[in-house]
This record gives sequence, structure tokens and C-alpha cells, in this order.
Amino acid sequence: MTAQTDTTGPVTTVYKVSGMSCGHCEGAVSGEISGISGVSSVTAVAATGEVTVVSAAPLQDEAVRAAVDEAGFELAGRA
Repeated sequence: MTAQTDTTGPVTTVYKVSGMSCGHCEGAVSGEISGISGVSSVTAVAATGEVTVVSAAPLQDEAVRAAVDEAGFELAGRA
């Protein structure tokens, strides 16, 4: 008899965000996305416009879009 275990691990998603130009921008975007339920890590890089998000489950794009909008930037989509 074998027991099934949930082997699903964290989900990593990379998004493109328009308008970030400095460390303050990175912090604003990271701070807002970190507030989404299930998010464990956010790394924003202004030079590339990429934001890497690690979460317990896949995030709804609209939740990420709302967080990025709240920070004053535009979500261009997934990288």
C-alpha cells in the first residue's frame, strides 16, 4: 500500500513590469506584490523590468496586475 503525497512545491513566475527605473521602484513593486496571499518571495529588477515571484500556488494575473497598478507601474505580462 502506497500513500500519495502532495509533491507540489512553490511556483515561480516571472512578470514584465513597465516603468521601473530605480531601487525605489523595485521596492514599491516588491512590497505590493508581497501583500498577495501565498507569495513567499519577490525579486524586482529595474534594469530588465522583470519581477520574479515565488508563491505557494499559481497567482491570478489580475491580482498581480492590481498590485503593480497600486505601486504605480504597469504589468506588461509574463516574461
